Amino acid sequence: HEVESVCAGCSPPYDADNSAPLAFRGLPISELKNHSILRALTAEADGWEPGVVSAEVLRAQEEWEAVDNIQPETGSQASSDQPGQLISFSEALQHFQTVDLSSFKKRIQPTIRRTGLAALRHCLFGPPKLHQGLREERDLVLTIAQCGLDSQDPVHGRVLQTIYKKLTGSRFDCALHGDHWEDLGFQGANPATDLRGAGFLALLHLLYLVMDSKTLLMAQEIFRLSRHHIQQFPFCLMSINITRIAIQALREECLSRECNRQQKVIPVVNSFYAATFLRLAHIWRTQQKTISDSGFVLKDLEVLAKKSPRRLLKTLEIYLTRVSKGQASLLGAQKCSGPQAPHSKDLTFTGVCDLLPHSSEGTWLI
Repeated sequence: HEVESVCAGCSPPYDADNSAPLAFRGLPISELKNHSILRALTAEADGWEPGVVSAEVLRAQEEWEAVDNIQPETGSQASSDQPGQLISFSEALQHFQTVDLSSFKKRIQPTIRRTGLAALRHCLFGPPKLHQGLREERDLVLTIAQCGLDSQDPVHGRVLQTIYKKLTGSRFDCALHGDHWEDLGFQGANPATDLRGAGFLALLHLLYLVMDSKTLLMAQEIFRLSRHHIQQFPFCLMSINITRIAIQALREECLSRECNRQQKVIPVVNSFYAATFLRLAHIWRTQQKTISDSGFVLKDLEVLAKKSPRRLLKTLEIYLTRVSKGQASLLGAQKCSGPQAPHSKDLTFTGVCDLLPHSSEGTWLI
């Protein structure tokens, strides 16, 4: 009851020697952290402010910060070759450009195989073929999509940590496994289990979204929308499905014309991913979609994205221009001010690429 009285603003008894509240003596540091008592010790709380910050309080603060940086499963510091340092998209990409990916490259199918009339129609009326000089870059994108998440690879760990910090605003490293990943919209405590069909490319796309200064605001806005008390959806799982759409669009040569025009593949795929995610968020917000609509939304979005990639990219360009000028975003002026709803552990999110072609199912959420 003494602890509760302090948090409620009542003046606790003090030790005459060092002015530390007696109510806190003997409490483990984990208990202090759970009840946010250290914040009451170091900052004004309901009109009470300690006159002198004792050495004991300072030590407690240091221990509390260390707790936030401990992995609960192993008790060791969060693995990173440079603890606490964010990683850029270009640095993560360079990692994949320098490691041996030959075993993964054998698995890729760069383009969709067509036969009969489908092949003839594609040849006569389909998009142009990707220029020869860009095919190696295309294959790298598809190869990364075959790579899984390796928790023992420091670069992989830094990518996850960066995504977590940029979306949540946390200054601390977090465990690579834990319930906090469900808060970001993964299905469980291990993000690796959700990457089927998109591989590490899904995490690189999220990294691109949060580390590019032009798209960070968009990422944060979509993340807030995903936590709306009515329109909530699993942010990271939705992002993974957008990456799957981008992979299919690349393999079906829907992006070849734009890649040839820009003489680049990776930037085009990144922008296409961001533009498709923006389109989904705009539909979700303006049409008042909910989690039960996600199957229909993703299916229609895939058709639109493959049919009109240039239109999507132009919309993204306009959005980013408006953001740079401080104007209202395309997601709508109204903010998601409702209480944040906890992510349901019973929710199963099935992606657009998990259904058989021509499936008549309307909802992919069970």
